[in-house]
This record gives sequence, C-alpha cells and structure tokens, in this order.
Amino acid sequence: MSEIQIYHNPRCSKSRQTLALLQEKGIEPQVVEYLKQVPSAADIQSLLKKLGISARELLRSKEDAYKEHNLADASLSDDDIISAMIASPKLIERPIVVNGDQARIGRPPEQVLEII
Repeated sequence: MSEIQIYHNPRCSKSRQTLALLQEKGIEPQVVEYLKQVPSAADIQSLLKKLGISARELLRSKEDAYKEHNLADASLSDDDIISAMIASPKLIERPIVVNGDQARIGRPPEQVLEII
C-alpha cells in the first residue's frame, strides 16, 4: 500500500482536524509542512492531477498574497498561478491528503476518507 501524505499547516484548524481524523483511523500519514517544504511546480501539477482540479481551484482567494499577485486576473495561466503558489505557499488550499494516484482536500475533513 502506498504511503499516505498530508500537506499540512499546523496553524490551520481544518488541517489539524484532518490529521486527527486520519490518526483516529489508525493512519500515520507522512506529514508535509508545505509552508516549510515548499512543493515544486511538478509537485503542485501532480497534486492538481490527483485532485482533478485546476490550479485556480487550489487557490486560497482570501489570502493577502492573492491580491498581491493579482490572482483574480482570469487571463493568468495555470503556470502563472503555480508560480505564485511557490512564491507564497499560503495560497495553497489545505489540507491535502494524497493516497497513491488520488488526493482530496480536507474541507470538510471527512472528505479525505473517500480515498482511504
């Protein structure tokens, strides 16, 4: 069985709830603190493929960096958005749980159980 990963921000309540939910199920995922270990463009593209969403759908639009990077601009490409996420990883929606070739965003936390 592949190792389960969680892209985690310990300061985020949903991220903490999702990690606790996995642990309650007896799962000790590999924790990726993505604010410290910023994912590469290839990592983000892989996550998007596993999630089945566009880069824009992975953005946290309420972050200050969203305005700073002018990410409301609909003409921006996925590569532009991914570059902004690497520059400001707080823009990445969280938490993301990955199991093999599938991933889910833990909003609500129970959503990640679909891939466990």
